Amino acid sequence: MTQLDLALDARNVSAWFSGRKVLDQVSLEMPRGEVMALIGPSGCGKSTFLRTLNRMHELVPGAEFSGEVFLDGIDIYDPTRRITDARRHIGMVFQKPNPFPAMSIADNVTAGLMLTGLKASKSTKDDLIEECLTKAGLWKEVKDRLGQPGGGLSGGQQQRLCIARSLAVKPRVLLMDEPCSALDPTSTRRIEQTIMELAEEVTIVIVTHNMQQAARVSDKCAFFLAEMGTPGVIVEQGETKQIFENPKDDRTNDYVNGRFG
Repeated sequence: MTQLDLALDARNVSAWFSGRKVLDQVSLEMPRGEVMALIGPSGCGKSTFLRTLNRMHELVPGAEFSGEVFLDGIDIYDPTRRITDARRHIGMVFQKPNPFPAMSIADNVTAGLMLTGLKASKSTKDDLIEECLTKAGLWKEVKDRLGQPGGGLSGGQQQRLCIARSLAVKPRVLLMDEPCSALDPTSTRRIEQTIMELAEEVTIVIVTHNMQQAARVSDKCAFFLAEMGTPGVIVEQGETKQIFENPKDDRTNDYVNGRFG
């Protein structure tokens, strides 16, 4: 696979918290326009790895990093690159929905423009709000109350609002850290549908503990594991169908079949 085929290419990524190594030499190619699921038991470094992909890891006091993360062939950790550039092109949706609660639904969507220094006319913003809410599967539910606070939405709607907010700055990659873990089955189904629709235009990397969800929404999977107090590594990666139906490593087979984790 060439660099032109990849949205993100992580090479030899290691991470530490206060001197404790939590990831060891993790390399992963994330193809353009696909959904990559990161699976594995708690504490194996999946979320930490996700946060290294848009330089959020370094915000944690005592955090350290080594390795390279290439976005369209350019290392986002290059000293000449600004952190804000990485965040603009590589969006993030967290486990718990985090809209600005007192800000209106419409202003929540366009908040990213202000944070990244992008300017737009009112008509452009109006079009962008409708476009992003539509892509996030929320427009029909909120189009008549765009001026109401984002904090008044249900949990599932708030998560989709956060997705719309991330899309407003036109990211090339969208990172999702267990986006459905706090949601009911109906909201989860809507988020999953949104993920599959968005994958046509933005690369998605999702951390999930739900094996059925990984099987439903992802094109490829990477199985992380940390054994006996050692740092997290990728045991196996590949096409989702192969990982679930014909894994090469016995540990992968045991995990996806619910024997541990």
